[in-house]
Amino acid sequence: MDDEAFIEYVGNTLGSLPGVEAVSLGGSRAEGTNRPDSDWDFSIYYRGDFDPHTLRELGWPGTVGELGSWSSVSHTVFNGGAWLTIDGRASDVHYRDLDVVERVIEDATDGRFTTEPLWFHLAPLPSYLVMAELASKRVLVGTLPDVTYPGALRQHASDEWWRQAAAELDYARRYPAAAGRLTQCVGLLARATTCTAHAVLAARGIWVTNEKRLFARAGLNGIDELIATAEPDPASLIALVDDVRSYCAEKLRAARAED
Repeated sequence: MDDEAFIEYVGNTLGSLPGVEAVSLGGSRAEGTNRPDSDWDFSIYYRGDFDPHTLRELGWPGTVGELGSWSSVSHTVFNGGAWLTIDGRASDVHYRDLDVVERVIEDATDGRFTTEPLWFHLAPLPSYLVMAELASKRVLVGTLPDVTYPGALRQHASDEWWRQAAAELDYARRYPAAAGRLTQCVGLLARATTCTAHAVLAARGIWVTNEKRLFARAGLNGIDELIATAEPDPASLIALVDDVRSYCAEKLRAARAED
């Protein structure tokens, strides 16, 4: 089947599952930035509860996770999903609890958010990711809230992400850099730069859905040249940490000055 027929088929099938109130297509396929080999990102929105076994029973090849299987903090934002092959296409299905989504929107309007660890990500991802998904969504079944980036969130999220970045940099300088532990130091610098990228994009009011193009979107690709200078000795690593701090701080200052 062609792409539009595929989208309609998956949307209607997922929308028929018990408890599902809405289905959306997200990611690069919804934004029009996909490559030919890009996967398909679908989200199912339910209220109250959802039984992943009903998705498993559809018989699509792949892995269907339980609620909470993608995060150590279960039944909140990143509360599980499935990696499937549907009609020969690699497809992800994310579980989204509408009660949680509505609470996140209410909190974000007042500038509040939480973060959660997620597999394959350097930094914890923010609860307002569900709003970023809604902002770029293509609704296939049901209705979903429309969102804009709250002014209070721009300020508070930028401050909080930079606070975490600064803490990572302080620790990196004091311990692994001072001891010449290259890998640990570079790992912390990667985390600090990721937090800075979140801070920069929050200051600009730009939504974040994942880390794939995070550095490029925040204008932080220059970090690669700095990291490439790393040497496993204390003096070199301490200097590197200081350079990364200066680089990240300047990028954030510039983003805040744009407003």
